[in-house]
Parts: sequence; structure tokens; C-alpha cells
Amino acid sequence: MAANEDSLRHLMTKAQQGDKRSYALLLEECQKWLKRYYARKIPPAALDDLVQETLISVHRKLSSYDPSRPFLPWLAAIGRYRWIDHLRKVYRADETGLEEELLADPAEEPVSAKVSLDKLLDMLPEKQASVIRMVKIQGLSITEAAAMTGQSESLVKVNVHRGIKKMNVLVENSE
Repeated sequence: MAANEDSLRHLMTKAQQGDKRSYALLLEECQKWLKRYYARKIPPAALDDLVQETLISVHRKLSSYDPSRPFLPWLAAIGRYRWIDHLRKVYRADETGLEEELLADPAEEPVSAKVSLDKLLDMLPEKQASVIRMVKIQGLSITEAAAMTGQSESLVKVNVHRGIKKMNVLVENSE
């Protein structure tokens, strides 16, 4: 079955009416769509978990879908919220990991323990910081980041490289 707006909306309407076969087909098609949606946004190792979390959210929000409205934007909105939650969880884990790494050696100065990713990014020029957030934290492609910032793809790559290099120097100098 080709998943398009009309077929997905029809399956969703049937699923809301209690048709188990339609619901199973809907979840299958949503799973395929979500895998494509997330493929360029997150690492492959996290893909299946995020898709499953999103499908659980779809299940929980089943009754909130209005059949008179398009289905794919509804699904994309749920997917976007799950993706943002995933990024927050990853970001917090990365920040905690950085702080634990800095705290690992008790002989280090207390200043180095307070270095966080946000503080490092705030020390960079805005163009470098914004593309690092987009490409390395949000998982956007170079092309997507270039389109959002108005920078060329080459400039995005250069800004990411220079920004990370400068962050490394800042961390080393804070020790």
C-alpha cells in the first residue's frame, strides 16, 4: 500500500471506529513514514526507539485526531514533539557527560568543572554557534543548515570545523 494523505486519513478514521485491521495497517504505514522522517535527524542507533515512542504517542492521541483535517501534518507534529524530547534527553546526557569528565580529576581547577556546552557555544561567533547547534545538536544536514542560515554549504562546513576547533582550545585553556 502506498501511504498517501487520503489512504492514511481513511485508515485513521477506520481505526478510530475500532477497525483493528485498519489500525494495524495505519501503524505499519506510520512506522515507515516516521523512519524516513527521522532518518536524517537522528543517529541510526536511536531510530527504532524514537519511532516506537512516536507510535505510542500516536496511539495515545488517537482520539484527538479530527478526520476533517489532514493526517500527515498531525503525524508530523507528534513526530516533531517526540524528536524535540529526544534531543533534550541527548543534550542533557551530553552535558552531564562533559561535566562528569571534567570533574573526574579532583586535581583540576573548579573553573573547568563549570564549563558547559552552552557556555562554550556562547563564546563562539554567532554564525559558528548556530550551525554547530543545527548540525551537531539538532542533527540537521549541512544542506538544511545552509538553507536555514543563508550560508553556503562550504561555509557551514568551515564554520562547524572552526567552531569545534575553537571550543577545544577553550576547554584546554580552562584547565
